[in-house]
Amino acid sequence: MRVIISPAKKMNVDTDSFPAPGLPRFLSQAGRILEALRAMAPEELQKLWKCNDAIAKLNVERLHHMDLRQGLTPAVLSYEGIQYQYMAPGVMETEQLAYLQEHVRILSGFYGVLRPFDGVTPYRLEMQARLPVEGFRNLYAFWGGRLAEALAAETDFIVNLASKEYSRAVLPHLPSAVDVLTCVFGQRKDGKVLEKGTRCKMARGQMVRWMAENRIEKREQLRAFSDLGYRFEAGLSTENQFVFLEGGC
Repeated sequence: MRVIISPAKKMNVDTDSFPAPGLPRFLSQAGRILEALRAMAPEELQKLWKCNDAIAKLNVERLHHMDLRQGLTPAVLSYEGIQYQYMAPGVMETEQLAYLQEHVRILSGFYGVLRPFDGVTPYRLEMQARLPVEGFRNLYAFWGGRLAEALAAETDFIVNLASKEYSRAVLPHLPSAVDVLTCVFGQRKDGKVLEKGTRCKMARGQMVRWMAENRIEKREQLRAFSDLGYRFEAGLSTENQFVFLEGGC
């Protein structure tokens, strides 16, 4: 089993808490993306990043000094978004961190796919960014089936906790032999299940933490997740999509 999750925009450097024992699998591809970014003018980069002047300036500086092999932070500690705050890897026990390293894979527009303790450096690049690389019109085209192929070589069962922006880079390319279970976290309103961005990120991070704490290995075990007020809703779920409703029963 592998659990795929999204990265976060905000990143930090932490070379003290834990070592980064490995390098990303697709480091050479990340280097090619870095070259494409460095070839762009600051104004083009800011448009690509869709950010304010201060964030653009910070990330232009990062590009000029970026080293993909030195001064690295474990990926799971580098990302700072809501999902990672609820996952809280910094206070996990050794066994839980080992579970993350074995089971969790972080999708990335820049690095492709990461193990939690692969060493990374801060970058700003969403998977949906319209960045042409080596003749490919965008990052989805650049990565193609590489990420799905890498995951399929590791497992025949994927738990999808990634956003649509990132899961789109994997799911359409998976062979039929790989089983995918997508978890949906929502609220029932007017007969529909509505997902709210922030609550979804919280729930995804909390589920990863819960899985690590309970060493979840099988599909059926996921139904027991009940943190943050969510409950598995059997009537709305299917074999390949588990729905968890806030305040459900």
